[in-house]
Amino acid sequence: MKYWKSHFVFNKSERNGIFVLVIVIVLLQIIKFSDPFSASEERISEKEATALKSFQNKLDSLKNTERIKDTIYPFNPNYLTDYKAYRLGMSVEEIDRLLAYRASGKWINSASDFQKVTKVSDSLLDIISPNFKFPAWIKVTSVSKQSNVAKVDINTATAEELMQIKGIGQTLGERIVKYRTLIGGYRSFIQLQDIYGLNDETRLELIKHLKKIPQNFSKLNINEVDVIQLSEIPYFDYELARALVNYRNLHEKISSVEDLIKIDGFPVDKIDRIQLYLSFN
Repeated sequence: MKYWKSHFVFNKSERNGIFVLVIVIVLLQIIKFSDPFSASEERISEKEATALKSFQNKLDSLKNTERIKDTIYPFNPNYLTDYKAYRLGMSVEEIDRLLAYRASGKWINSASDFQKVTKVSDSLLDIISPNFKFPAWIKVTSVSKQSNVAKVDINTATAEELMQIKGIGQTLGERIVKYRTLIGGYRSFIQLQDIYGLNDETRLELIKHLKKIPQNFSKLNINEVDVIQLSEIPYFDYELARALVNYRNLHEKISSVEDLIKIDGFPVDKIDRIQLYLSFN
C-alpha cells in the first residue's frame, strides 16, 4: 500500500508543475477547436478574392477604355490593321472580310462601303465612322472612276493609269503590269483571267476602258516548232513542250485543238490562250 501511495504524493514544486501542465493542455484544446489560424486564413482569402475582383474590374475598365480610345483619333479604314480593328470592337470575321477586300486591291471610299464589306453592326458603325478620314486622292479617284475614263493601251499603261478605272487598286494595277511583263505583252483580253484577285465584274469594267489589242503578232507553226521554242511560250514548260513534240512525232502531225486534248497532262483550260501563240498550218 505504501508503495502505491508513494506514487500519488507530490511536493509543492511537483504540484505547481502539474498545474501548469494542465493549463497548457487546456489552452491547446481551446486553440485546436477554435482554430484562429484557419479563420485568419479564411479572412485573408476573402480579402484576396475581393482585391482580385477589384483589380480585374480595373483591368476590364482599362481594356474597354483602351479599345474605345482609338476611336477618338481620325484614321483611314483602308489601312486598318487587325490589331487596331480588334481594339475598335470588330469581330474576327469582320476583320477578315476587311483584310481580304483590301488584299484584292480594292478601296473603301465611304462609311457605307466599310459596312458593306465588313458587315459591322449599325451601332458600331455609328461609333467609329465619324472618325473615318479618307485622303484627298482617294476622293478624287472615286470621283474620276464614276466619270468617263479615257481608254488606255493594256500593253503600255502604267499601274497608276490602270488605277483610274473603277475597281482597280494599286495591288491589281501592279499585278496587271507585272503579268504583262511575264508573258511578253497581252495578246487578248482573255489573258486577264489569269490575274489573281481580278474578279469577272472588275475585269469587264476594265475591258470597257481598254483599247483593242492589234492582232499583228506572229504565231509559231505547231508542226515545225521545237521543244526549246515551245518551252519559251507562256503556259508551257519544258516537260509539256517535250510531250507535245513526242505526240507530234508519233502521229506525224497535229491537225487541230482536238489533238492537243489527247496529250497527257495538257492544260485544257489554257487552250484558248495557247492558241494565241501557235498555228496549225
